[in-house]
Amino acid sequence: MAHAETEGPAAALAMLDAIASDPRLSGYQPYWAARGHLLAALGHNGLAHEAFTLAIGLSEDNAVRQYLHRRRAGLVQA
Repeated sequence: MAHAETEGPAAALAMLDAIASDPRLSGYQPYWAARGHLLAALGHNGLAHEAFTLAIGLSEDNAVRQYLHRRRAGLVQA
């Protein structure tokens, strides 16, 4: 996410895309949460919704799930 702050969300998303084929990421909640944030920042709300949904499903922490639910709900209103 720091890269998104300095280079912009498109550049940070490109970095995530470069490693997306790593099968370990399919079950890695922080990857999906970061992807959701970046997609939302770029206005790709449908894809962001999907990424947040995956992140929610992978979250074991209730506070994190609640936060991600709020972020996902905010996409509908955008």
